[in-house]
Amino acid sequence: MESSIKSKDLDSVIVSIDLPLAEKFYMRTQQSLKYVSLVTLTVQNAALNIMMRISRTQPELFLSSTAVVISEIIKLFCSLLMVWVTDGESNFKLFLSSLKKEIIHQPMEIVKVAIPSFVYLLQNNLIYVGATHLDAATCQVTYQLKILTTALFSVAMLNRKLNPYQWISLFTLFVGIALVQVAQFDTHSPAQAGQSPLIGFVAIVIACCMSGFAGVYFEKILKGSNVTVWMRNVQLCISSVPLGFGTIFFMNWSDVSSKGFFYGYNKIVWTVILLQAVGGLIVAIVVKFADNILKGFSTSLAIVLSCILSVYIFEFQLTTKFVLGSSLVIGSIFLYGKPYQANTKK
Repeated sequence: MESSIKSKDLDSVIVSIDLPLAEKFYMRTQQSLKYVSLVTLTVQNAALNIMMRISRTQPELFLSSTAVVISEIIKLFCSLLMVWVTDGESNFKLFLSSLKKEIIHQPMEIVKVAIPSFVYLLQNNLIYVGATHLDAATCQVTYQLKILTTALFSVAMLNRKLNPYQWISLFTLFVGIALVQVAQFDTHSPAQAGQSPLIGFVAIVIACCMSGFAGVYFEKILKGSNVTVWMRNVQLCISSVPLGFGTIFFMNWSDVSSKGFFYGYNKIVWTVILLQAVGGLIVAIVVKFADNILKGFSTSLAIVLSCILSVYIFEFQLTTKFVLGSSLVIGSIFLYGKPYQANTKK
């Protein structure tokens, strides 16, 4: 009897030890995944901007429209892989059945996502234009204007209400980007042949507007159905790839015919394409394991990293206006994600 009591006591002690250990292990794993994903997103953002700028300053300039299509094809295969993994079924027939159900049997869903697919396609091409005419640091800071456009489209299309912190942050963001652009115009020299800060700025602003609209539209159709985000990405890519080839045919067919589809491609260009393709997957992982504030921290750190690398790689000149403008943009990102509790006192 005494031995059985001791045995039970021992079991309870083991359980009391194991449960906290299991919880601690789970929490540590979650924390590790959170910070690994954030570091990965930071490096990806900074590397994409730097590498894209390098790729657009080469003597043999590749066609951005072909790069966008290749990136979408890679994204399609990655999304299909994620559908396979997250579905939890190793049966290939079930996987094909799921694709058949969500894609072939629902053609209107493909038509529905064709709108953001086309907008994303144009947006990605405009980002290449921006990278051609703006330095990496200025391009990345200016592209944060998509926070403003996304917020405005959210208010208009989703009837979302912004708290006072968010409105202040959007105004701060606008002022910061204006300062960065003034600094870009001040330091632009005639030696930068074929580059126009105005063209680059206009391209990025239009890309931000398209990003805001497409992002909110995609969120709306995603929340309006029970289709998973990865399956939606598959539907997006299925729409965007044919549209991308259509863009090449109407805009760059003569260049593709004379120079070839992969004209100007090298290791740098392929690196840019891969970084752009996996960017969406990394963001999805960050959203799952982190929060908006940490995501904003990652974006801010990527801006700082791009500025530092631009100084050494492109001999970029840091001016007072640029530093002040970038600081305002970084501050606005944190302020936008700041939790707000309305005063309910009567």
